[in-house]
Amino acid sequence: MKKTKTQRIVQIAIIAAMYAALTYAQNFLLPGSASMAVQFRVSEVMNVLALFTPYAIPGLTIGCVISNLYGITSGLPLDMIFGSLATLGATTCIYFLRNAKIKTYPLPAMLMPAIFNGIIVGWEIEYFFIEGDFHFSDFLFQGGCVALGELAVMLTLGTALYYAIIKRNLDKKL
Repeated sequence: MKKTKTQRIVQIAIIAAMYAALTYAQNFLLPGSASMAVQFRVSEVMNVLALFTPYAIPGLTIGCVISNLYGITSGLPLDMIFGSLATLGATTCIYFLRNAKIKTYPLPAMLMPAIFNGIIVGWEIEYFFIEGDFHFSDFLFQGGCVALGELAVMLTLGTALYYAIIKRNLDKKL
């Protein structure tokens, strides 16, 4: 079934709203757990949706922009730009890698958020928030911390969500 323009916009808006609401709720319940360098941002599990619909790409990117508005009040306005660019890159790659699987599991796609956020957000932290000169070893540490959080989310919650969507044939509805 072909989606109308209105249906596509609604799907994008719902994904963006869910991502932002999950991030805000997590920051409210566990302050800093979704916005610090080492984070376990539960809303990142929604990156899995990019395996099933291209409309998750703008939805998740907009949701990331909205959720990173919180960072402006915390002195992190650049995260709205760089974090959102990392989400855009990761979800685009997830969509294009959706058929690359190891057995039945889309491992290459599931690694994209860790790679993009580790590199982009790790660079952002090292370049803008660590005083002094840029040090590559510190960038690797910062990026590694960010990537580790992304891996934790995608390989645990993301895997569970992926198989739940497949098992219930929701992939056909997205």
